[in-house]
Amino acid sequence: MAAPLLAKLSESLGSPEPAVRLILSVLIGYPCALVYRRFLFHQPVTVLHLFHTLSGLALAAFNFGSQIYHSAVCVLVQFLMLRLMGRTVTAVLSSFIFQMVYLLAGYYFTATEEYDIKWTMPHCVLTLKLIGLSFDYYDGGKDPSQLNAEQQKAALPVVPTLLEVCGFAYFYGGFLVGPQFTLRSYLSLVAGQLTDSPGKPPNSIMPAMQRFGLGLLCLTIYAIFSPHYADSYFLTDEYEAQPFWYRCVFILLWAKVILYKYVSCWVIAEGVCILSGLGYNGVDQNGNHQWDACANMKVWLFETTPLFTGTISSFNINTNAWVARHVFKRLKFLGNKILSQVATLLFLAIWHGLHSGYIICFSMEFIIVNVEKQIQALVKDSPALTKLANSPFYPLIYAVQQFIHWLFMGYPLVPFCLFTYDKWLKVYSSIYFCGHLFFFAAYLVLPYLRKALVPKDPQQREKKQD
Repeated sequence: MAAPLLAKLSESLGSPEPAVRLILSVLIGYPCALVYRRFLFHQPVTVLHLFHTLSGLALAAFNFGSQIYHSAVCVLVQFLMLRLMGRTVTAVLSSFIFQMVYLLAGYYFTATEEYDIKWTMPHCVLTLKLIGLSFDYYDGGKDPSQLNAEQQKAALPVVPTLLEVCGFAYFYGGFLVGPQFTLRSYLSLVAGQLTDSPGKPPNSIMPAMQRFGLGLLCLTIYAIFSPHYADSYFLTDEYEAQPFWYRCVFILLWAKVILYKYVSCWVIAEGVCILSGLGYNGVDQNGNHQWDACANMKVWLFETTPLFTGTISSFNINTNAWVARHVFKRLKFLGNKILSQVATLLFLAIWHGLHSGYIICFSMEFIIVNVEKQIQALVKDSPALTKLANSPFYPLIYAVQQFIHWLFMGYPLVPFCLFTYDKWLKVYSSIYFCGHLFFFAAYLVLPYLRKALVPKDPQQREKKQD
C-alpha cells in the first residue's frame, strides 16, 4: 500500500522516490521526539535505548530494506573492539581501518555516475560516529591533563554497553543525515540532563519549530529552483553554446541552489535534535539557554559572508568539528600545519567517495582558502587597502566579493557533484579553467603586491594607518 502512495507522491513532486523517502524519514523524527518527550522521558534508560534503536532501525529499513545489515555489522564489530581490545592504540587503528575499509568497499560496489541515495549515505555518517567512539574511549583512559577541553568533554570513563552503542548509532535525529555528536552527549540525553528544566522535558518546542520552518523554507527554495539549475545541464550542447559570462554566472547560481539540498536536510534534522533535547548547549554569558549543540548550519553566516572560510565555517559544522578533533589535531606529531591540513582534506575527500571529483574539489578548497588568507593578510597589513576596505565604497566592494566568492564556491562544487573526470573536465574546459588560472595568477602576484603595498617598517605601517 505504501509503495504506490510513495510512487504517486514522488511523481507529483517531481522527485525520485528515494529522495522522498529520505525527507519523510527526517520529518518522522519530529513525532519520534514528541513520543520521547511525552511518554518516555521518565522511563528507565534501557527503554530509551530500545526506543532510539528500534525507531532508527525502522527508518533505515523504510529507506534501504534488508541492507540495514551493513550498519548492524559495523556497530557490532565496533562494540566487540571496544570490549576485547580495550583502550589501546591498536583498537583505535583497527576501528579506523575496519570502518573506513567497509565504507569504501560499499562505495566501490554500489557507486554509479549519478547521485544515488543508498545505504552508503547514512553509513558515511555512522562511520565517523563509530571511529569517534573508539577515539573517545581511548581518551577516557588518559589523565585529563593530557587532553584538551574538547577531548575531556567527549572522553568515555567506562566501556559502553551494546544497547548504549546501538541507541547512539541509530538515534533517529542523526542516523540518516547527521549531525555528528558524541556518545557522552547521547548518554546525557537519556539520563535527562540535556534540559533547561531539571527533571522535565526541555522547553525546546519553539526553537525546534524555528529550525523546522527554516529548513522547510530552504527545501522549498531548492524544490522551486533546482529544476532550472540541474547538474545535467552542464553536459549539454546548449550550455557549451552559451557566452562565457553566462556559463560562469550559471555556475554561481547553480552552486547557491544546489547547496540548499544539504542545508534543508541538516536544518530540519537539527530541529529534531533540539526537540528531543540533544541540541541543548547550556546557557550563554547572558544566561540565555542555547540550543545549538547539534547545529550543522549557521544559515545567516552562510547567506551573508563574502569569504570562502566563512562559508566553510557555516556549513556542515559538526562534521568539520569531528574532522578537526579526530584527524587534524591528532596529526600534530607531523610538525607541519600545512601537511596536517592536506592530510585532513585528503581524508574528507576519500570519506565522501572514490570519484576523482572529490579529490579535485578538496584540493581546490585547499588552494582557495590559502590564497584567501594571503589576501586577508595583505589587506590587514596594507594601510591603503585597509583604508579602502573601510571607505564608503565598501558596499560595492562587498558586492564584488560576493560575486567572486560564489563563483569560486561553485567552481570546486562542479567536480564534487559531477563525480567523474570526463564530466567535470568537460565543464572546466568550457570555461577555460578560469578558476585554476585565477588562483594561480593570484598566487604569483600576491608577493609582488605585498612588496608594493605593505611598508617594510612596522612603525611606518602603524604611522600610515594613523
